[in-house]
Amino acid sequence: MNTKLGKYFLVLPILSLLVACAQMDQLATQNADNMKIVQNAKTYSDHDNLANHYDNLAKEMVAKVEEKKISLEDYDDHSYYYGRQGQDFKSHTLANIRYYEEAAQEALQQANFHRKIAAELLKREYANKPAETPGQRGNHKIKAKLNSDSSELSESAVKTQ
Repeated sequence: MNTKLGKYFLVLPILSLLVACAQMDQLATQNADNMKIVQNAKTYSDHDNLANHYDNLAKEMVAKVEEKKISLEDYDDHSYYYGRQGQDFKSHTLANIRYYEEAAQEALQQANFHRKIAAELLKREYANKPAETPGQRGNHKIKAKLNSDSSELSESAVKTQ
């Protein structure tokens, strides 16, 4: 009987460690994927999409803050339901509110950063475009043929593509 109890106490910490590592690995993988996306962003649309992603993330964090504030109000209104664990619940909820507020701020900063980069890329894209002449639309070019007999250009020989 004593050996079973010993095995239980040996296996329990090992399983706890494996579970903790598995969760950290998932978060590390997600962060690595996000970093690859950010590092590979090179065009206006890439940075614009990233700005929209961070805006949505900030909105989600703000929604979670509101949800936690409602839970906190419920605790304040009905603290007698929570018993001894009420103070733990309150401090945990306050910590979650701070975390989500910081995450929302960081997401907004990232969104603004990528929005600025997208604006700069868009400016450069417009600056590098060649100017069109008033009579020329699109890629149409004006070509003229010279008559081999004459050195003058006749109207019938001028063609527009």
